[in-house]
Amino acid sequence: MKKDYSKLWTLFRSMFMLSACTFGGGFVIVSLMKKKFVEELKWIEEDEMLDVTAITQSAPGPLVVNASVIVGYRIAGVIGSLVAVLGTILPPMIIISIISLFYEQFRTNPYIATALQVMRVGVAAVILDVVLNLAGNVIKTKRVLYIVMMIVAFLAAFVFDISAMAIVGVCLVIGIVDVVVTYGRKKKEVA
Repeated sequence: MKKDYSKLWTLFRSMFMLSACTFGGGFVIVSLMKKKFVEELKWIEEDEMLDVTAITQSAPGPLVVNASVIVGYRIAGVIGSLVAVLGTILPPMIIISIISLFYEQFRTNPYIATALQVMRVGVAAVILDVVLNLAGNVIKTKRVLYIVMMIVAFLAAFVFDISAMAIVGVCLVIGIVDVVVTYGRKKKEVA
């Protein structure tokens, strides 16, 4: 039983530190979660983390909390989800509570404004890293449909300024149709 508590503590501590030290939102922390739980702790497979990323983007609510729920559940069940979410939401709650007490000083402080500008550069680099990793994983599948969908989705968002929700919805429908067709083919081959 002690081992379970140790794993839960590691999960909480990891999520707390990732959340406390991450600026830039969900994509940044998901990339760091991948490094922590896939590469360092080896609790989750890389393909599974890619699935977690896709699910969390499609589900309503904050991406980071959604990812915490799924990763925590995968690692330690329902209690793991609760521990991961707690570790994820505590740092922003603490930080925002402190900032709210000193809002006026933070808003007008030139050093803090400069620090936030500098952080944006780092956030952009981390988001670019996430995009390249996700695109690389799609290309590794060698499925023409997925690669074409990725390119069309990018063009739809970047060039034609189509809503991300519409793009995700269309990709979801195409994915479901692909699964049904693939399953039907495999079923015919077996029969």
